[in-house]
Amino acid sequence: MKKLSAMTLGLSLVISAALAGCGGSGGQSAPADKPATGTSQAAPEKKKGPQIFRANLTSEPSTADPGLAKDATSGTIVRATFDGLTRLDGNAKPMNSVASDVKISDDKLTYTFTLRDSKWSNGDPVTAHDFEYAWKRALDPKLGAEYAYQLYYIKNAAKVHGSKATPDTLGVKALDDKTLEVTLENPTPYFLELTAFYTYYPVNKKVVEADPKWANEAATHVGNGPFKMTAWEHKAKIVLEKNENYWEKDIVNLDKIEFVMIEDDNTALSMFENGELDWAGQPLGGLPTDAIPALKDAGKLVVHPKATMYWYKVNTTKGPLANANIRKALALAVNRQAIVDNVTQVGQVPTMGLLPKSMAVKPEGYFKDNDVETAKKLLDEGLKELGLTKLPTITVSYNTTDRHKKIAEAMQDQWKQGLGIDVKLMNKEFKVHLQDMHELNYEIGRLGWNADFNDPINYLEMFRDKDTGTNDTGWENDRYKELLAQSTTAPDAESRMKMFAEAEQIFMDAMPVIPLFTDVDVWVQNDKVKGVQVDPLGFIDLKWAEITE
Repeated sequence: MKKLSAMTLGLSLVISAALAGCGGSGGQSAPADKPATGTSQAAPEKKKGPQIFRANLTSEPSTADPGLAKDATSGTIVRATFDGLTRLDGNAKPMNSVASDVKISDDKLTYTFTLRDSKWSNGDPVTAHDFEYAWKRALDPKLGAEYAYQLYYIKNAAKVHGSKATPDTLGVKALDDKTLEVTLENPTPYFLELTAFYTYYPVNKKVVEADPKWANEAATHVGNGPFKMTAWEHKAKIVLEKNENYWEKDIVNLDKIEFVMIEDDNTALSMFENGELDWAGQPLGGLPTDAIPALKDAGKLVVHPKATMYWYKVNTTKGPLANANIRKALALAVNRQAIVDNVTQVGQVPTMGLLPKSMAVKPEGYFKDNDVETAKKLLDEGLKELGLTKLPTITVSYNTTDRHKKIAEAMQDQWKQGLGIDVKLMNKEFKVHLQDMHELNYEIGRLGWNADFNDPINYLEMFRDKDTGTNDTGWENDRYKELLAQSTTAPDAESRMKMFAEAEQIFMDAMPVIPLFTDVDVWVQNDKVKGVQVDPLGFIDLKWAEITE
């Protein structure tokens, strides 16, 4: 992700101090067969007494089941309580975790993982059968896993998910308790990065089949990660404690993690300033936008570039927004530079394409920012096509945080001033917001996307099928789908990128998503907190975190 450095141009604060505070993000890569230490410095002196890390999650996780997790909040809980065959280091590179070794066939299609001795939090042994079961479970259409498509790299996975093949044809097989054989559809250079993602985590078959709601409460939750869930007061608090059965428990420093769920960013920041929290802000929650300048001037703000897009999805299935010219008019009328300068304020990069800057195939984008004149023409064309003289009031939905509210208000004002469009704003609790978008119960809805791995396909494949769990727009295009399929067998990287460029052009001509900017994470943290790993993809990992004197 070499282009990430471009995102920091123009920042007035010193990022190096931030990287020291987020552990392995400073650039150290762990050996493939050893755990990352989370820091490139000498180990700091540990705090005497219990090590408790306190932070705000902003909202209730939608789930604590790795097979159903679909958002960053749930991902934080799942990543702390589960472990995959591999785990990402501070540079978002995979290293062996539950797998002690992996052998790859000469044709790059077969991966044979050897598992180390490890246990579930309830003491059961973790076996290769748990991985096989988990992957087949995620592909079972009855489960409704929105991230099931991430498993499509495995042979016959798409067919299994589409009920066109039986689960026994899936290219995964536990040869014995300690050996997992995986066969892919096509060579996939980033497959070991995928196995670090939560859709690829194992689940305990005995626990899952005994209670379908096993992941909804702390009392029944069972994981294999560095921490175990000991309390879940819904919409209020989650407590994780060190898992004494974790295979690498000796390097886990924190005794307890206490997550509160405070929707109001000002309250969360006040709690941090009063010493009630050790961390406030992203990737766990948010910071009030009005506080950003003062925090920046005081040198307290941590800014961390990441491969993440901030956008508005559009329901293309009904009403005036089913018209592509109307959608394009809305996209072109946005002044992204004004939003990043005056609202977000910490170096976000205006982005006029689907892909973040670190993986863009057309870095200059597909249209000009703040092109109100062209937007007016497109709006007129769209209204004529619909037989309308004025666009009805449209509703923009967002989940409740200060930043999302301020950005939505800025867009509301820009569309009113530039196009004369009336916009109604609607804020929702995060879990409800996600569900409404998935059910196409919205008109325009805010959403961000953290890259799961550093490749354009990770963004493009979200919109391959209208019923893909992460599409949420109702848009689909046959040529777009064809290009993505062809890219899996492209003869070289150059031709693959050409396919991606054509696909992205098709997408931007249709504009089912209004892109705003390539994002960054910003937060404040207690100086005594070390080793929290925030990688270039925006994932946070507390495995190596500690509280020092």
